[in-house]
Amino acid sequence: MSSSMHAIKIGDDNKATWSTTDIPNIGPEEVLIKVHAAGINRADLVQRSGNYPPPKGASPILGLEVAGEVAELGAQVDSSKVTQGQKVCALLTGGGYAEYAVVHHKLLLPVPKDFSMKMAAALPEVYFTAWLNLFMEANVQQGELALIHAGASGVGTAAIQLCKHFGVDTIATASESKLSNLTELGATHALNRKDPEMFEQIKELSASHGGVDVILDPVAANYLEGNISVLRLHGRMVLIGLMSGREANLNLGRLLIKRLKLIGSTLRSRPVEDKIAIADQLREKVWPLFESGELKPIIDSSYPIQNTEEAHAKLASNTTTGKLILTL
Repeated sequence: MSSSMHAIKIGDDNKATWSTTDIPNIGPEEVLIKVHAAGINRADLVQRSGNYPPPKGASPILGLEVAGEVAELGAQVDSSKVTQGQKVCALLTGGGYAEYAVVHHKLLLPVPKDFSMKMAAALPEVYFTAWLNLFMEANVQQGELALIHAGASGVGTAAIQLCKHFGVDTIATASESKLSNLTELGATHALNRKDPEMFEQIKELSASHGGVDVILDPVAANYLEGNISVLRLHGRMVLIGLMSGREANLNLGRLLIKRLKLIGSTLRSRPVEDKIAIADQLREKVWPLFESGELKPIIDSSYPIQNTEEAHAKLASNTTTGKLILTL
């Protein structure tokens, strides 16, 4: 194998170019993946802007998820469980926009039966995020009601499908043109995020339930007060992003009276042991649902990796439903 590969590099002019670099070295418990497709995430845009530096030790190359084939095994990887040429997808801490990427072998997940590499590359980041925050952090239960903001995003479309399968009703918010897509995916109700009466509508829809049990929110500041107002007694809100800003005023009395839980959550910077625990649950409880056709990745469009600039502009336009994928 050559010692060099191509990867997307962000130059001093902030342009993304397909450039030559070194193939990354693997540790004893890691594998090298020959990448066939990589998922695009909003975090890539934030990192590119300089506001989301990769964790210590992570690749500076963009890309948090890939699908491809195992190309090389670390010295301590059991070759009876992981084999060269095996088709896999994986969550990364970075390095996905490249011909080769490195990941801990216990984070490998199989490419589901009849899935293309593009489809498989659309799974790791969004299903890790949705499962972690709804089912592990918020402990959402069958019969509860969840509010999913940014319902047309990759995470949102995954969250809606998971909730439907596990018996959780959902109110999803998105731009008006995307609402029919969300109800087709299984959202109980879909609301226009630009409607100034949105939170009043949520109150009405959740009134018979006593309010919303769980909120999954990447928006932050502009939604904080509204979110708190619609949560029911013992409600839980998981904050996973800061799209509208990081500072907001909050009436703390509501948290006390309703006995609410406000949970801040990130995925990328968690230790590998935490990510392995999530992967184990996904492998057991979620991956069979892809095999059976009960869940599916929602892909808006795909681009050759050399067209990363165009793909990033598409994501920044906020006109997408589901994932954008880069292909090699």
